[in-house]
Amino acid sequence: MIRIDLPRFQRFQAWRDAARQLASAGIRPEDVTWAQPGDAPDLFGADPLPPAGDRPVRATREFLDLARQVVSHSDPERFALLYAALIRAQIERGFLDNPADAMIDRLSRMAKSVRRDIHKMHAFVRFHELPGGGARRSFGAWFEPEHPILEAGTPFFAKRFADMNWLIATPEGIARFDGGPIAYDPPAPRPDLPQDASHDLWATYFANIFNPARIKIGAMRSEMPVKYWKNLPETRLIPDMLADAPRRVQAMAQAGASTAPSRAARVTARLRQVPDDGPPVTLHQARDQAARCTRCDLCHAATQTVFGRGDPAAGLMIVGEAPGDHEDLQGRPFVGPAGQLLHRAMAEAGIDADRSWLTNAVKHFKFTPRGKRRLHQTPTAGEVRHCRWWLDLERQMLRPGLTVALGATAAHALTGNRDPLTPRRGRVETALDGGPVLITWHPSLILRQDGPTAETARAQLVADLSQAAQLLGQWSQNHCTSDT
Repeated sequence: MIRIDLPRFQRFQAWRDAARQLASAGIRPEDVTWAQPGDAPDLFGADPLPPAGDRPVRATREFLDLARQVVSHSDPERFALLYAALIRAQIERGFLDNPADAMIDRLSRMAKSVRRDIHKMHAFVRFHELPGGGARRSFGAWFEPEHPILEAGTPFFAKRFADMNWLIATPEGIARFDGGPIAYDPPAPRPDLPQDASHDLWATYFANIFNPARIKIGAMRSEMPVKYWKNLPETRLIPDMLADAPRRVQAMAQAGASTAPSRAARVTARLRQVPDDGPPVTLHQARDQAARCTRCDLCHAATQTVFGRGDPAAGLMIVGEAPGDHEDLQGRPFVGPAGQLLHRAMAEAGIDADRSWLTNAVKHFKFTPRGKRRLHQTPTAGEVRHCRWWLDLERQMLRPGLTVALGATAAHALTGNRDPLTPRRGRVETALDGGPVLITWHPSLILRQDGPTAETARAQLVADLSQAAQLLGQWSQNHCTSDT
């Protein structure tokens, strides 16, 4: 039996290096023990890590992103599960993309639990100001997460509080930040943090935004689990607030209108819906789950998820980059200036927009605020990878005969190819799932051009859409023939 001792921190890179070496040597998952700090030594000894073999080892970016999250789970079997998935992926290339597979389902649920725990950390860490005489103020906090997420969760604080020194202590260890890279130390006894005057101010604000008419104890405990209460300054107010809630609700009812508005029943019905987080099997379920997506940080600033819309039976899927300002506010793709240009071009090319499926590679609006304006930003490759899960799900459910990629981001999301767009425009390439993809300009590029350049680009867009209409006609004929 081979024993791999993983470090407390930098464990993902350590697991990745060891897993690659083991897989290249053809070592079976059942012949490896993955040990962590604090594990007892092997009573009968263990074999050393064998040298790397000559077998090629392949792992997709999506699998590595999944593994990076799963290694922060508390399940002691997580490293063995990931290695078993890696070995299986060398033989069964498609199983990583099957959300119904038992192993992938388990790993995905573990990753989701880690993401939820990181979200709780970002929400429930409460800093106490520490005494100090330097130019930068110093703060400290104690937090008790469900999983060992210290490394995964603290970069958020380095970005948000870059102008101050801080430490976050957990049972797993201590993260320290002084303006440079975050340093991680082994665990230590819980620090004795001083009282912070700002906590009283926060508690006052918390009490004033409390709505006694909307108490849902189950939801409250779900979003703010009781185990975190002892470390939150505002929670000492909750018992009194709950006890006084019936009186306040009665006073509000007496002072309010006696008849509910007509929309009240619809709103109440929506609030009482229980979210379904199982693997979606319909577009309706996928749309509902995408509305709660937190796979990347874009969800925190965007107004809402903008899922695809159109005719589910359409043979044509048109994929853009990401929602813009108008789409973010209305919750529908291609309703802004670029979308209006696209609809006109589709009409000229003989394509019925109502008989197509319009969507984006990234489902949340990414922007930079400039006063009252929100200026569009291009999603990063990582954000495209995170959101590809939803795009792949749309494609699996719709199975379009032809896809039109509008712009470089959509082309990258569909084909994995990041080459320049100009020599590829007007050509049909193969998507990652094997379907045909016609590459063309994004309408927003045309809107940024002037004069003859804009006219030329617009004519090319219409010509490409006309080509798409012809290809779609051929696909429809073949599709009908195969059905008969």
